Amino acid sequence: MRTVVLLLILFSLNCQPDAEISRTDPNPFAVELDPMPSFRRDYWPTRGWQERLLPKDRWEALEDYAFRRQGDEEDRAGIRTDGVVIIKDGYLIYERYAAGYDSNSPHLTWSVSKSVLQTLIGIAEKNGTLSIDDPVEKYIPEGKKEHTITLRHLLNMSSGLDANEGYESGPLKSTVIAMLYTRGRGDMAQFCASLPARAEPGTYVYYSSCDTNILSGVLKEALKLQHGQQGTEIYSRYPWEQLFDPLGMDSTTWERDGAGTFVGSSYLYASPRDMAKFAFLYLNDGVWEGKRILPDYWLDFTRKVAPAYKTTPAYPGWEDLYTSQWYANTAIPELGLKAPWPSAPRDTFAASGHWGQMIFVIPSMDMIIVRMGDDRDYSFDKDRFLSLIIKAVQK
Repeated sequence: MRTVVLLLILFSLNCQPDAEISRTDPNPFAVELDPMPSFRRDYWPTRGWQERLLPKDRWEALEDYAFRRQGDEEDRAGIRTDGVVIIKDGYLIYERYAAGYDSNSPHLTWSVSKSVLQTLIGIAEKNGTLSIDDPVEKYIPEGKKEHTITLRHLLNMSSGLDANEGYESGPLKSTVIAMLYTRGRGDMAQFCASLPARAEPGTYVYYSSCDTNILSGVLKEALKLQHGQQGTEIYSRYPWEQLFDPLGMDSTTWERDGAGTFVGSSYLYASPRDMAKFAFLYLNDGVWEGKRILPDYWLDFTRKVAPAYKTTPAYPGWEDLYTSQWYANTAIPELGLKAPWPSAPRDTFAASGHWGQMIFVIPSMDMIIVRMGDDRDYSFDKDRFLSLIIKAVQK
């Protein structure tokens, strides 16, 4: 009888739903995550943001910094903000546009797209379509290497694949340029998965658009494995049915490559108001209108610095503190890494894209900041921008 009871207990433990199982790696660093706060909302912005605009005089310093156009259109020099939306306590408190944009205008988000693709992977894991610990080769044969690359490695920008993320600085050697515009554009996931390895997966952090586009291809193949011939059609609707439509993100457009795969690294378009809705999902721990959309462990996974920093030698750019296709404001003293935005609370995390696209989520302040731009000379100071907003809000 005791044996039967023991077997029943073991069976019940093994049959717990995935949402109750923590899939996060142990934190290899001394700094612990601040817990996500829990908010009680009196409405959800699915049909639009309700406003509680702060007085205009509070924003004078911010607008003088962010919206004072510099240089001519040909040079595109200086700070060139196209739009800013700020959400506080669930309400829109500030909004301004420039350069012909307005509240309904979709804007190219560049690499903020990566954070959205990461969200789709989280949804797919929750739905049982895939596991982030699956090997890439299960879905894309070209991903088979000497050492197994998992989806978790891709999410953490730690695949070990020999990509080159050079843009204007080195177009002839750039993997990302080849992927987006020349020999890789017919099937970006296959092109990227075919790259040779330069490091063992999970040991070396390197920001790579290839890692994200492999994930996009994996999602497509996983849906095909799950649904057969219907999988391709389900994939084409997946971002809308699983994410954009439930959140009321009506402005979104997402380009695809020659194989019909969403360009997860770069080519999502959406309005700042809609990107604020996307960020609001994360501010509310993956829950929307009382329904859990993301796994309950996803926010910790999203905010935790990639474990491979522990074994990555310092190089220019590594101080950006990548997590899982997002960025953290967590200093790691043991590695000599400082918080990138010292004026903001340490629980701040962000999505960031080329030429000045950015989303900041600040849980401890119940605040979201979306900024779209067209910066070309890297003169925009994110920490100064954040400090001006925080001062305005706290007046």
